[in-house]
Amino acid sequence: MTAHEKTRAFIYQSARPIDLAVFRHEFENAPAVDIISALSAYQNPDGGFGHAIEPDNFNPLSTPMGAWKATEYIREAGGLDASHPMIRGILRYLESGDGFDVGHDQWANTVPSNNDAPCAVWWKYPENGGEFKYNPTAALAGFIVRYGEKGSELYCKGVRLVRKAAEWYIKNAPIEQHIARCFITMHEDCSAAGETPYDSEALLKKLDEIVDLSVCRDPSRWREYLPRPSAFISSRESRFYRDDLEEICLAECRYIKDTQNPDGSFYVPWTWGNDHKEWNVAEVWCKAIIAIDNLKFLREFDPE
Repeated sequence: MTAHEKTRAFIYQSARPIDLAVFRHEFENAPAVDIISALSAYQNPDGGFGHAIEPDNFNPLSTPMGAWKATEYIREAGGLDASHPMIRGILRYLESGDGFDVGHDQWANTVPSNNDAPCAVWWKYPENGGEFKYNPTAALAGFIVRYGEKGSELYCKGVRLVRKAAEWYIKNAPIEQHIARCFITMHEDCSAAGETPYDSEALLKKLDEIVDLSVCRDPSRWREYLPRPSAFISSRESRFYRDDLEEICLAECRYIKDTQNPDGSFYVPWTWGNDHKEWNVAEVWCKAIIAIDNLKFLREFDPE
């Protein structure tokens, strides 16, 4: 059985329906609508998403981070028409103000209701309300600009937030992969909408800098929770791919193949940091997601 066949068997046996749909769409020509169909099971009546759509957070209620995760699956499916009920639901949730901190003018990264559900320690709501560094606000604001009704109050809010977020990032960008990816998503969505109300050149220059500084180029450390090239580079057409990264991308291909588990899965470089037994389930789900990402990277960069 080849490495791909082992991973396929693991995903069919252990992945959530949503991730199985992604795998089948990516590698078996299944329709993108299957991803959307599976995703709909996580959407709440308020239009937001919960129910462990983010595998490390079992909160059934809608959260800003749950909405962000849903938009990532929509991107995986190639996007949707702005009139699609799922899109309208997400916009309705974002318009409601749920999880939006007026003082910081951002959606919260964590919310109080997380504390009532099994989740990783980083999803617990802290007494001080947590940090506000535009994760997931930048990505959600970009989504609004891409899909919101132009001229509406929500759309104007989205435009204001992406402008404010970009100004902050250009001046204060931390070397942090998740925040960077939110800004990459924000720019892609704004560009798709033909609306970039910020200094695009300066933002992209800053993203180039942060991605370059973020990628760990030491394969001996890749079992740690550090960004490998695949965290930012999905193909040779990626903005962040350069010829001098060819060797490190090939090194990641070798690493992926060398570290595959006998059952076709891959190591998860994090744990929840608590004793919630639900981690045993979440870990399997995360293994499936990592496996799909690894196969996609191999498809693009593995010369064998």
